[in-house]
Amino acid sequence: MNFFKDKTDKKPDVKMIRENILLFIKEQLGKLEGGEGKNIKGINLFISAKNEEKHLYESAVFYDNTDSFKHEVQRIGDDYAIELPQEWNMDITFVDELPSNVIPVPDIHAGLFIRTHKNILQKSATAYIRILNGEAEKDVYTIRSSDGKITIGREKKVQGEDGFFRVNTIAFPGDSSHESNKFISRQHAHIKFDNESGQFYLFADENGIPPRNKIKIRTLEADTPIKLYSTRIGYALKEGDQIMLGHSAILEFSYLNES
Repeated sequence: MNFFKDKTDKKPDVKMIRENILLFIKEQLGKLEGGEGKNIKGINLFISAKNEEKHLYESAVFYDNTDSFKHEVQRIGDDYAIELPQEWNMDITFVDELPSNVIPVPDIHAGLFIRTHKNILQKSATAYIRILNGEAEKDVYTIRSSDGKITIGREKKVQGEDGFFRVNTIAFPGDSSHESNKFISRQHAHIKFDNESGQFYLFADENGIPPRNKIKIRTLEADTPIKLYSTRIGYALKEGDQIMLGHSAILEFSYLNES
């Protein structure tokens, strides 16, 4: 495998795409734990190729058999003494736009996110979700780090495609006359607290990402909304963030109790 060939301006081909991705993965793995990968839970590869190039990227990452690409990454770990754990996941996802918190792969339309776990102390936090537009069961929800998965969706109790029921913590009644409620999925999003960073993270559910209902976040620092494209990578919520569900339902995240 020739990781170090000269770069050219020619259009990417399957071999070039694969080598760029694998080289980048090797470089990123080498930065963890002084070259060891013991704390790795999984690697998420996101690809935002144009339609006319998608087939090249699918071939490059063996999209029909991701175990083959995982084997290539495992070989890198073995060759460079990066101690990957016995069980780790390789996930490859095609998206319209790369998530904001991935590391872009140079020269191609791809980005990387490496999930890790560490032995950490339990942290605690309390925050508040305020409904600015739309009609939920409450105007303000108190969420705590000990709550586990905080689900958001239309209706309080909904049945998924697997037949099991889910109870939404933040529920928007389906019989409401408010127009915004109509565009919220029954299983739209959820919030979880991350002990390592001490932050609440917002995740899209399967029905909360395109082509179905969408999720956008507007921060106090920037006017351009951040689109949440991934069910695997969450967005770290910050003070004053506004979350748009569907077309117009707005939730505000805050650590301040204004009641």
